[in-house]
Amino acid sequence: MSEKKVRSFENTPYDELKPGATASIQRRVSAPEVEALALVGGDVDSFHLDADGDGQPDAVVAKAVGGEAIISGMLTRRLPGPGTIVLEQNLKFDGAIAAGDELTASVTVAEKLAGHRVLFDCTVQRGEQLLVSGRVLVRAPTQRIRYADIATPEMILRRTDAFAALLRRCQGLPPVRCAIVHPCDRDSLAGALEAARRGLIVPVLVGPEAKIRSVAHSEDIDLAGCEIVDAEHSHAAATQAVALARGGGVEALMKGSLHTDELMAAIVPSATGLRTERRISHVFILDVPSYPRPLMVTDAAINLEPKLRDKVDIVQNAIDLAHVLGVAQPKVAILAAVETVNPDMPSTLDAAALCKMADRGQITGGLLDGPLAFDNAISPEAAKTKKIVSAVAGQADILLVPDLESGNMVAKQLTYLAGADSAGIVLGTRVPIVLTSRADNVRSRLASTAVMALLAHARRGAASRAP
Repeated sequence: MSEKKVRSFENTPYDELKPGATASIQRRVSAPEVEALALVGGDVDSFHLDADGDGQPDAVVAKAVGGEAIISGMLTRRLPGPGTIVLEQNLKFDGAIAAGDELTASVTVAEKLAGHRVLFDCTVQRGEQLLVSGRVLVRAPTQRIRYADIATPEMILRRTDAFAALLRRCQGLPPVRCAIVHPCDRDSLAGALEAARRGLIVPVLVGPEAKIRSVAHSEDIDLAGCEIVDAEHSHAAATQAVALARGGGVEALMKGSLHTDELMAAIVPSATGLRTERRISHVFILDVPSYPRPLMVTDAAINLEPKLRDKVDIVQNAIDLAHVLGVAQPKVAILAAVETVNPDMPSTLDAAALCKMADRGQITGGLLDGPLAFDNAISPEAAKTKKIVSAVAGQADILLVPDLESGNMVAKQLTYLAGADSAGIVLGTRVPIVLTSRADNVRSRLASTAVMALLAHARRGAASRAP
């Protein structure tokens, strides 16, 4: 139960403590706070309770042993307060703490002992039920301590490590032959070679050979064993890389230091590019610390203002990717500003049409619902508050955004404000394509490459099964 507001704390020194002096707090605990209590109590494997066995979490819970942290916080921040040292405890625990519980925690001076030690009676209860009870021995402060304007930061627990799981899934798979298009700066060249070192790809460097070797020399990057396809400039590199993919010389592309528009200009033409019958689209795969599963956002990079027909392909591309990543029946939330169909809001009409198309088998492999506002798509509490009954609401795997601008904002806000790691991939093309960004860290680049490798292997398998 963290203090989120700016507060002032003043202790009660040993000499001023009297038997019977007490302090208590009462508050409703949130899901992140319950998870923090579970972590403190060592109960890190059962944050979520599935009481009815349907495979979906019914509540966020922690064993009552996590209430020890509540008692400790009361003693060190309330009574006696700052300067208190916990020496011993004898506490009993019963039951579990769930998100939304109204808890009352109390500490009462039971006995003063020599050496500035004080014995406290301590309880945490929910209504009449005692969750934590017992005694704690502390060494009380001897001098007045006042902390003013203390703001305790909220802790965000990483519920999953989706990118580590992606990399583990690639272990043992043969590397994918991948064209790195115009790797003429440190990040694009070193990132590709790091992916090669980890066995994800066999890099084919496509670009001005002299410039690539110059970058490698200046950055002390070893190019031994690397295949280089010389191309005069970035436009030529994009054209040659696409030709390699069309001819089966590589199974994937990775953007280097050229602009995205340059690469896409070579990919899009029907006669010479990498288009298929599907609309080309992009998916961000986000590992959000506070979300219990990977979250896919589409399309936030390629399609500016997709029409309904475009969205059919965009969502089907994302569903197919989710299958490759191990999500058997991905839940697709079709985002809008509201949860009801409004004739004046085209995004809500598209959402309703997409859901009906899924009902009729025009979109397959996933569960669709919409329109849904962002909060109802990812928060079970928000969906419950708005009385939205849905298999998708509150637990989306895929967010289908109305347009590129809104999608780009969603993805970048999750990255920069929520601490999400992001990977990205282009779909609807003959081969998977990684669009790296200059802002991508090594973890994001490797995760994008892992997604690309898994897609390439899935396509190998599909090709081998084809009649």
